[in-house]
Amino acid sequence: MALRLAELESEEQDPEIYKDASRLKKVGIEKKSVQTVLSKINSSKQKIEDLEVMFDLLQNETSSEEDLKDFEREFKQAKKEVNNLFVETLYSGEHDQCDAMLELHAGAGGEEAQDWTDMLHRMYLRYAEKQGYSAKIVNYLYGEGAGYKSVTILVEGSHAYGNLKCERGVHRLVRISPFDANKRRHTSFASVEVSPIIEDTKDIVIRPEDIKVDTYRSGGAGGQHVNKTESAIRITHIPTGIIVACQNERSQTQNKEFAMKMLYAKLAEKQEKEKEEERLKQLGMHQKIEWGSQIRSYVLCPYNMVKDHRTNYETGDTDAVLDGDIQPFIIEKLKQDSEKK
Repeated sequence: MALRLAELESEEQDPEIYKDASRLKKVGIEKKSVQTVLSKINSSKQKIEDLEVMFDLLQNETSSEEDLKDFEREFKQAKKEVNNLFVETLYSGEHDQCDAMLELHAGAGGEEAQDWTDMLHRMYLRYAEKQGYSAKIVNYLYGEGAGYKSVTILVEGSHAYGNLKCERGVHRLVRISPFDANKRRHTSFASVEVSPIIEDTKDIVIRPEDIKVDTYRSGGAGGQHVNKTESAIRITHIPTGIIVACQNERSQTQNKEFAMKMLYAKLAEKQEKEKEEERLKQLGMHQKIEWGSQIRSYVLCPYNMVKDHRTNYETGDTDAVLDGDIQPFIIEKLKQDSEKK
């Protein structure tokens, strides 16, 4: 880690770097991240050394019950810091430090699925708040009567993509439907797509002739209350068929700029998937990377449970999970991915 910091500091001193703003920014972000980890390592090391001294003192016959309580308190704090350092080692992906674009799409089922998408939308906003991230909706399509058919959220913060990429897949809800007069149990589905917001776009080339740009009016609930101007932007990447849209910026120009950033994110996600498939192929693991498979079930009836089908991690505190307490699920998935690598 110290060696990597020295390399980054040396790279910053290269006059050529100031000719490339994206490279300079990328180096600066990584340098800050490495400095933060080193600071945590030094803090943990000091705490462990202090604990050794405290432990030796406890062997003294004159030590009191208060001394033992102090040791236990410091031990718990040191253990927490070491665990946090371990988590830092799990973010090994190329784009893990990046911000993230989170897309939620309702499955079949009308109001029930659209309401479930709205519940997930709230869950991720609360998760971002708990993590100290910035989150804002950049595109949406309201449902017919309830919730969202789709919603796109930009999440900005340290390891935003590294964390949220673990949420990619289909989420399943089982509950008594509030839209069913007979109070029957329903199963609803919503898909989550996650892409990294990348700053260095050199490896991804988008030619003007490869994109189709459409403008449209931003819509309110049920398509009502539209804006008077067509400021919303939809971009279609013809070679891949990828479509992105942005409607929440103040002008058409700003919406187009952000839509292009979203397109780069989607293409980076596609590139990442292809690299992982190639890596598995070289290892002799001829499996297809299915990023749209069912990953988690949220059961609210006849019992309370949220279970991740990849790691088998589960909890009965469904209220906490739907209020954004999903980091334990994410950590378990990161551990699983780390072990596989």
